[in-house]
Amino acid sequence: MKPLILIGGGGHCKSVIEAAESAGAWKIAGILDTPDKVGTDVLGYSVLGTDDDIPNLIAANRDCRFVITVGHIKTAAIRRQIAARILAAGGAFATIVASTAHVSRHACLGAGTVVLHGAMVNAGAVVGENCIINTLANIEHDTRVDDYCHISTGAMVNGDCRIAPGVFLGSQSVMLNGISINAPDSIIAAGSFVRKTLKEPGIYAGNPAILMKRL
Repeated sequence: MKPLILIGGGGHCKSVIEAAESAGAWKIAGILDTPDKVGTDVLGYSVLGTDDDIPNLIAANRDCRFVITVGHIKTAAIRRQIAARILAAGGAFATIVASTAHVSRHACLGAGTVVLHGAMVNAGAVVGENCIINTLANIEHDTRVDDYCHISTGAMVNGDCRIAPGVFLGSQSVMLNGISINAPDSIIAAGSFVRKTLKEPGIYAGNPAILMKRL
């Protein structure tokens, strides 16, 4: 099993640890977090250092893989910054699929993406890099989810949908079949129903989802 380094030691990290342990394909070597957390542990795994240690870890073991376990905090900006540091140092990402998730053999997952317990990625779906497909989320057939998206707990993305990079789709939200979110880094509030294509980046909420604030 290749060593796995997790970056970010908060709540999302715990969910990814559970998924990685259940998958049985990775040996969690440790966690990187802020300087004040070094020497502590998360679910029994040590916080080894900070982001500054990424190049040294790669140099010491070229087989190590990384997963960004900082959550989607308002935007995907922090996750993008961490990914850039890993790539600049010559590192590579792991793709994690929890044991109770189902990813069709006819679907495609990008590097660094995590699919948590009970989630479904159905046939013909394409999920980009460094995405979070959270617990019980559903990505239906022929949908495309672009890089750095977070599809939250229980969200339902129906068939033939398109989601632009960096979109946050809140818990229990629903996208109607064939709809696109063509507005990068938009936030769709929990419980919203996206019934028509969204084109302007912003915060959307309601049934139907309407623009509440431009970004």
